[in-house]
Amino acid sequence: MGDERPEATAPGSDAPGAHDVPGDLARRQPISVDAASLPATGAWRPGQPVGDRQFVSSPPGRRFLLEGGGHLPGVEIAYETWGTLASDKSNAVLVCHALTGDSHAAGHAGVGHQAVGWWDDVIGPGRALDTDELFVVCANVLGGCQGSTGPATIDPDGRPWGRRFPVVSIRDMVRAQAMVADHLGVTRWRSVVGGSMGGMQVLEWALMYPERVGSIVPIATTVAASAQQIAYSSVQRFAIALDPAFAGGDYYDAPPGGGPHRGLALAREIAQITYRSDEVFQDRFGRGVVDPIDDAFALWQRFDVEGYLDYHGAKLVRRFDANSYLTICKAMDLHDIGRGRAGAAAAMARLRCPVLVMSITSDALYPPWQQRQIRDLVTQVGGRCELVDIDSRHGHDAFLLEEEQVGDALRKFLQHVEDRPGA
Repeated sequence: MGDERPEATAPGSDAPGAHDVPGDLARRQPISVDAASLPATGAWRPGQPVGDRQFVSSPPGRRFLLEGGGHLPGVEIAYETWGTLASDKSNAVLVCHALTGDSHAAGHAGVGHQAVGWWDDVIGPGRALDTDELFVVCANVLGGCQGSTGPATIDPDGRPWGRRFPVVSIRDMVRAQAMVADHLGVTRWRSVVGGSMGGMQVLEWALMYPERVGSIVPIATTVAASAQQIAYSSVQRFAIALDPAFAGGDYYDAPPGGGPHRGLALAREIAQITYRSDEVFQDRFGRGVVDPIDDAFALWQRFDVEGYLDYHGAKLVRRFDANSYLTICKAMDLHDIGRGRAGAAAAMARLRCPVLVMSITSDALYPPWQQRQIRDLVTQVGGRCELVDIDSRHGHDAFLLEEEQVGDALRKFLQHVEDRPGA
């Protein structure tokens, strides 16, 4: 769900003096590193290296209307591409990212990009999304923080939007991506592919623009956010909002170490628990400890799994924005393909393309019954749908980790999808 390539190991840090709190609690805050090194926001800002990003903007003077009411005076979307677009524009594939992802789905870490592309094992020459044949596109979502218009963006008055940034929906994100397709001259995607929140965008593409989608591959996702998914999101959002340094969302002028890093890191830690399975946590960490407990007990001594969570919390703070986290989580909570369409079945009747749904056997966050529901809705309205189970012990993050299984299923499906150039 985070669209981040997990490392083989993720140690915690024991740096002393991490926080201005008494005693050993300083070693068991959501981030166990020197807070003074942490930015108020990890958002990309104009003037920083662009890396492989490209940009498209809405026409000057044209407001971008939002599904939930209100508007933005204009939007800019950052995107990246791999491969070469065919002369008839028939080989384009859109990849949609999850919650904390961005447009850098493939490619090296380096100037402008802090990490290797989050789906680097799937996108590239000879890979499942073979860029010797396909033209692959990935856009940072509206509301994101890596080049697309979001809360960290400077508004027309010269200030970051911050807490004044409006609520956006998955449908708003898809409409913004359609700007990218128009800019590239892509009238019809060969396929739209994505996992988790990316899968939500995939479904909406097929329902909002059925004539522009040749096939879809929603992975580990759902037709509507469930009560439990909204509950997980809610506590993550409150973790951020209750950080005193969040300052109601207007923290962008804070010095390093003065931003809402505790709240954002804690939100990530909560999420990270839901991304992996109990089996993986037990096998990897067991009851190992970071802080020895043999001689005496203390309230904030850490087990190994706590150090792992600390590591992921600190890592996210360096590359993400707290307001964007709130904005995107809310968009996921609002996700419901049946909203305003007389229900999910009536909505799915808009579908005009074949579907490959992928489910992860150990996924506790987006459990397999939700993908079976997608399959059942598609077949009930006479659509063509294949369901593939990714057999993995890794939980929800398997859509990022099981590149061989995911890639094989994706490759086979795309090979059998009828291509209708110019349709």
